[in-house]
Amino acid sequence: MKKKILAALLAGAMTVTLGACGGNTDSGNDTGTANDNTQGTTDTANVSGDAIRFMNTKIEIDGALKEFAKQYQEETGQEVVVESLGGGVDVNGQLKNYYAAGNMPDIFGFAADSYKSSFKDWLEPLDGESWIEDTDYAFKGEDGKVYGMPFALEGIGIAYNKDILDKAGIDPLTLTNINAYKDAFEKIDGMKDELGITSVCAVAAESGQMYWSTGNHMMAAYISQGKDRADKDIIDKLNAGGIDKDRMGQFADWLQLLFDYSDQNVLISGTYDDQLALWATGKAAFITQGNWIDPSLPTYEADFTCGIAPAAFTTEDTEGIIVDAPAVWGIYNESDKIDACKKFLKALAESEEGQKALVEDCGMVSPYKSCTLEPSTPLAKSMLPYIKDGKTYAWDWLTQPEGIAQNATGAVFELYAKGQLDKQGFVDTMESVIKDYVATNGSN
Repeated sequence: MKKKILAALLAGAMTVTLGACGGNTDSGNDTGTANDNTQGTTDTANVSGDAIRFMNTKIEIDGALKEFAKQYQEETGQEVVVESLGGGVDVNGQLKNYYAAGNMPDIFGFAADSYKSSFKDWLEPLDGESWIEDTDYAFKGEDGKVYGMPFALEGIGIAYNKDILDKAGIDPLTLTNINAYKDAFEKIDGMKDELGITSVCAVAAESGQMYWSTGNHMMAAYISQGKDRADKDIIDKLNAGGIDKDRMGQFADWLQLLFDYSDQNVLISGTYDDQLALWATGKAAFITQGNWIDPSLPTYEADFTCGIAPAAFTTEDTEGIIVDAPAVWGIYNESDKIDACKKFLKALAESEEGQKALVEDCGMVSPYKSCTLEPSTPLAKSMLPYIKDGKTYAWDWLTQPEGIAQNATGAVFELYAKGQLDKQGFVDTMESVIKDYVATNGSN
């Protein structure tokens, strides 16, 4: 009987999810543009035959890339036309349309989740390029060859307002296990009036709009937090349709802690903007987002000191954050400009001008060890000690079955946030929906 009730609850939540998403096939993996509805130009009518066509999937770096392309042409004579797609565009669908029309760009952005499902037969191997030895984040295919050049690192954890933590007498460096978080949350909650906040945490779990945050970024902790980057046990199990029930139970305890100390209106029905505004205006101490929110902070005139702490959901200490290249740049293997494309990517990765464009002008964290430039944005800057100390875990959530957050697991987070599932119900339902989704849709 209990299983039937849980199934009915899940079906109801997923109906809302699918209806709210309107059939959008974007898995929400491109975090930098997940909530950006601006759309860049994709007009290729005036592109000369000698020009490299570069399809950029992060609209917020469009201007900086175009400026670098202009400088590159002045120095080398090679024209590079940057075409940028915004968050309102189905990037994978657009690339497939280009392919069908025989109009593929020479360089294009892609994420690990779309490699197997869409692009693995279209990419030129990049082995032998000098930048590969300078990074730990080159994208490798199933055959072990390098197919993607990383251009930025993003971090997932719990972003905090350090000014609030300082006033409460809490050192963020101590937040390395769930018990430390429990103590911190309880203390801050008891000082809300004194601190001028309305809730300890800003969390949004409504699955119609926030599945990408819960089913991808929060789920990332269950999959990778505390795991060696080479340890793929949890993600392999998930892709086979299974879970680690003990670990999922610990993760459920972590979620319950976050939910209990959250603004309940934002938790149950809030949008991304509601969640961000709560934290960015200083009304909450913590937010379940990563450094991709940096560009939005000036909109709220957020002038407080902030950083990212580990999503440390176990009783054992885990001192790192989840860091990886959310997307990479690859070269179309039937391009007639492959060598020219490799030279352009090499210039972006290794030249002083290229590194300046990516770090200072685009505001990103460089994936290259030789780069000495640092971003000026606060959350990106707070990632650097973790990276330099090797305290990072992989973005293995990127290789979940395509669409699983939107169409399955996101709804389970919502039910749990609403109190319609208890801890055991969360674990059992998560196990059930993952098993069923993989059986029906397969893994990437």
